[in-house]
Amino acid sequence: MAVSREVELEGHIIDSGMMQTCFGIIMDMGGSFSVETFDIGRHQTEESYARLLVEAEDEATLQSIVHELHQNGANPADPKDATLEPAPADQVVPHDFYSTTNHPTYIRYDGDWIPVENVEMDCAVVVEDGTAHRASDGASGDGEEPRDDDDPVAYTEVLNAVDEGDLIVTGETGIKVEPPERPRGQQGAFGFMQGGVSSERPSESTIRQIAEAIAETKADGGKILAVCGPALIHSGAREDLARLFREGYIDMLSAGNGFAVHDIERDLYGTSLGMDTESLDHPRKGHKHHIYTISEIIREGGIEDAAESGTLDSGVMYECVTNDRPYVLAGSIRDDGPLPETITDAVEAQNAIRAQAHEADMVLMLSTLLHSVAVGNCLPSTTRVVCVDINPATVTQLLDRGSAQAVGMVTDIGTFVPMLAKQLVGEE
Repeated sequence: MAVSREVELEGHIIDSGMMQTCFGIIMDMGGSFSVETFDIGRHQTEESYARLLVEAEDEATLQSIVHELHQNGANPADPKDATLEPAPADQVVPHDFYSTTNHPTYIRYDGDWIPVENVEMDCAVVVEDGTAHRASDGASGDGEEPRDDDDPVAYTEVLNAVDEGDLIVTGETGIKVEPPERPRGQQGAFGFMQGGVSSERPSESTIRQIAEAIAETKADGGKILAVCGPALIHSGAREDLARLFREGYIDMLSAGNGFAVHDIERDLYGTSLGMDTESLDHPRKGHKHHIYTISEIIREGGIEDAAESGTLDSGVMYECVTNDRPYVLAGSIRDDGPLPETITDAVEAQNAIRAQAHEADMVLMLSTLLHSVAVGNCLPSTTRVVCVDINPATVTQLLDRGSAQAVGMVTDIGTFVPMLAKQLVGEE
């Protein structure tokens, strides 16, 4: 016997593609549907509403369909409170716990919808009432609106940080997800950020728009995070990126040990991975410069000590240190050295990256796939993202994260960064 459930879609569900996506999910997964109510927004700012009756042959199939619909913004028409179960042990969540998307999410608790804080994908949701929240450090991050101490809170938590007894959201009941909708109109400097990836866009025009978006973010008091790979140093864009840090257009750096080593190597020896980035020559013993660099920084006691002593006096890491731009260097199994500031514990590095990502209002992913994926995993879908790489597959993979506020450029990073710096701070 067929089973059914009503779901609702609200917002700009037509031009955002949400309605078409939901129709496709239902049919592809073996279900059927009928549209019971459909109110179309007839003006640019007016939202639409649809209520669907979704049917399937059995409860398991229906549950699978409803789950996929939920991930794409369709919510039950008759919401009930979320189901909460205590974690049975540290780092252990209940069966059927709700695994989050990176979209804005709400939990129904005591008849009210409360926002889930610090949203990121692949986490559990912990709910605390006012009493429990007052007794803990909880989830309220910097910049959160002040709230009454008696208010319940919901927040994401990675599995390895779950404590025994934490109340974890399970199932799909009482959960509302709101995927970002495609921007309508130009919407200022951010109107162009609509998830497109193309190597045929006019580069100068796109870079000018990205520069305007950065300037607008800064004018609004927002923070810019740059995620950088070593290719940026090899390509000769080091000095221009350093200018952006020095002038305050970029606030934070997330990178690996290799990026910092090659940046400092350029200062100490004039090479990057043994190559002179200006003459493209390979000096004698140049292949040893990176390990010499690591040795010198360890001898100094670290990057900050080297900058203070004058051993290090230029480059991205120098500008970060001297201008108080926070940075996270996350290590990998491939690292030489590593530098003293490199975080070699993977979980500790994840937590440091997560803290940066939650502070960022806009992220520049510059020619690094794996590191950008790590940062992207921690970003809510509402954070604006710019991804630049010479490899189209890299750009596509990084932007395919459910964000409508993203733009990708397939171009040489050594061309992009100098042009961006010129737009923001002019010729040096």
